Amino acid sequence: MNDRRDAPRDARRGDGFRAGLRFLARGQRWVLRHPRTYARCLLPALVVFLVYAAALVLLVLRLDDLAVLITPFADDWETGGRTAVRFAAGVALLGAGILLAVVTFTTVTLLVGDPLYDALSQQVEEEEATGTGTAVPEGPERPLWRELAVSLGESLGTLWRTLLLAVPVFLVGLVPFAGQVFGFVLGTAVAGWFLTSELAAYALQRRGLELRERLRLVSGRRRTALGFGMPLVLLFLVPGGAVLLMPGAVAGATLLARDLAPATPVPPAGTADAGGTDRPM
Repeated sequence: MNDRRDAPRDARRGDGFRAGLRFLARGQRWVLRHPRTYARCLLPALVVFLVYAAALVLLVLRLDDLAVLITPFADDWETGGRTAVRFAAGVALLGAGILLAVVTFTTVTLLVGDPLYDALSQQVEEEEATGTGTAVPEGPERPLWRELAVSLGESLGTLWRTLLLAVPVFLVGLVPFAGQVFGFVLGTAVAGWFLTSELAAYALQRRGLELRERLRLVSGRRRTALGFGMPLVLLFLVPGGAVLLMPGAVAGATLLARDLAPATPVPPAGTADAGGTDRPM
């Protein structure tokens, strides 16, 4: 009877798309209240953004040639049909390129700025734990090089799964007209799920969860994950949005992770020693 009352605040409001939106908004508000942390965490995203912007400009400039390259079967078609197919191919290529840019941008940015974003996530946890009587998970103690190697390996594992899902997105986008709409929605959902899983990794790793466990946990709250990730994908498409929103995205994903895997309550002082109840018999 008390389960509902004792549930986390955001779970009581509903485990759905709107809950994910709330976590995203809370993360952005958090970094605005901590301007120094926010400013430090902008730099990695800015550097990676400039590299990716140059790559996307190059893709757009070569889009017509690439569309012809992947549709040799249409060379002998009538002008109208050939144009329609190659237009659809060009849009599908651009959509796949943007999807790839969004998902890999997050991976590369988090790797470049790993110490900064890990510290930001830790700071969010400490502040949230202060008023809730919960412990801050410390995670395994590793040297920096080992931490980066583990992060790279797990990020590549998540990215590989996402790229496999991107194949049907590209194929759907090849269908003229309606395919572009369905492909965009499906691609946004795939990228949104990836972003949520990747951004929440800092806090979930701190709880000792391996990659498969983290993916299973996020998939178990799919609507909340999409409510967090899909709007973030759309905002990342706005020029400069990925740079400005990345620190808040890490903060919001940390808050979401605390809801997915709540921290352990801190026992009252002296509980462990009272009556010797914690001592093995």
